[in-house]
Amino acid sequence: MRPLKQFLALADTLHFGRASELCHVSPSTLSRTIRQLEKNLEVPLFERDNRHVTLTPQGLLFQDYARDTLAQWEVLRHTLSRHADELAGEISIYCSVTASYSFLYDLLSDFRLRHPRIELKLHTGDPAESMSRVLDGEEDMAITPRPRSVPGPLAFKSLTRSPLVFIAPAAQADWIPGTPESPSATQWQNVPMILSEAGLSREYSDTWFKALGVAPRIYAQVAGHEAIVSMVGLGFGVGVVPKIVLDNSPLLERVRVLPVKPELPHYDVGLCVLNRRLRSPLIQALWDEVVER
Repeated sequence: MRPLKQFLALADTLHFGRASELCHVSPSTLSRTIRQLEKNLEVPLFERDNRHVTLTPQGLLFQDYARDTLAQWEVLRHTLSRHADELAGEISIYCSVTASYSFLYDLLSDFRLRHPRIELKLHTGDPAESMSRVLDGEEDMAITPRPRSVPGPLAFKSLTRSPLVFIAPAAQADWIPGTPESPSATQWQNVPMILSEAGLSREYSDTWFKALGVAPRIYAQVAGHEAIVSMVGLGFGVGVVPKIVLDNSPLLERVRVLPVKPELPHYDVGLCVLNRRLRSPLIQALWDEVVER
């Protein structure tokens, strides 16, 4: 299984240095492993030069095979293990920084006591990427906003709901709408907006402005809601964030919520996983730990 794990590390990072660090081997060892795989398969898995590494079409097919094989190996290993009643292995979880301290402690504290041999790997980043990372097999699970339509291959359990709110700097500025509870196109057309690059909050924001009949004046597009709070606190514009992010921000006192009408839809945050990954005893154990709210 080791060559498959090393191949997947390189396929996910497309960088020999980072992949070798993840696998705890030298770049030369990793390079030999890849060459041996390519020799056995009689096809190139990667195109590489001094600056770039990319997967070939054959490499993309082999990536799916490697992921499925490792998942099946994990199930078989637990079935045959003498310690089948004690789960062991690794689960990767992707979430935003806010979700890491808003949900993970409650979610994992009892789980860790019951399954001390399971290693949990946490990766943080933009929540807009979370669902695609699970669908692509890069992560086992993710804490993510529920989309308007959950993709068929995914299972989703809701953890909480949070309003989406407009936030402005605590200090006064002449471009901050004076009567946000009764918005107008004239009032909002020159407001500098700091919005997410993608994701559900951006979709809802775009829909709100479209209904108002004005194109938002975009000051900045940001990956991650925490950065939006920072930029608004610095006085660069008005932002849109889930209230749960604002409530957990160290910059809470530097911004204020605008009582905008109509309100944006709520943000439903939950845990998602590929349905087929629930065949893994490890994944199923953590999934069963989650009580849907």
